[in-house]
Amino acid sequence: MSGEEPNKKRRYFLVGATSAVGAVGVGFAATPFVKSWNPSAKAKAAGAPVRIDISKLNPGEILGPIPAWRGQPVFIVYRTQASIDKLSKDSVLLADPSSQSEEQQPRYARNPWRSRRPEIGVYLGLCTHLGCSPKFHGKVQAESFDPNWQGGFFCPCHGSKFDLAGRVEKNMPAPENLKVPPYSFETENIIVVGLDEETS
Repeated sequence: MSGEEPNKKRRYFLVGATSAVGAVGVGFAATPFVKSWNPSAKAKAAGAPVRIDISKLNPGEILGPIPAWRGQPVFIVYRTQASIDKLSKDSVLLADPSSQSEEQQPRYARNPWRSRRPEIGVYLGLCTHLGCSPKFHGKVQAESFDPNWQGGFFCPCHGSKFDLAGRVEKNMPAPENLKVPPYSFETENIIVVGLDEETS
């Protein structure tokens, strides 16, 4: 009996030690596999929210394009009071003046200026026709592409025209308004593009 007892203890010790080493080995082997489920740093950065300082932006100016959010250029416009007043009135020429398409802007941007604050507009700088980048022509003045230009964005590639709220005119190649990304104000002068109460 006394000869069997040490063998039994040794057997239990060897079984336990082998199990422990096997468990550690499985853990090491599984780590790369589990890590592969996580997005890479590049993928995270591509969709990560972006903070933009607008403290130096003046009325009538645009900050952009900023290729900042998900590889898409961002336009930030500081509208004058005259421009804001005009956006509330001029809608006859627009294809979607009330911004009814739910996919083109968050709920808080369903207003005449399509933004959280009437004076600050945030839009993706891609024409909804073929993804060209429209040019900002903010002044009310005759332009070569429109003698009665009221200010906004013009896409020189195919001629689409958008007002200062990114709303497209009727009968243009672009089928929809410029897209408004999700965004929020972290402070009075810091906009976080890609993060709002709906996406946080």
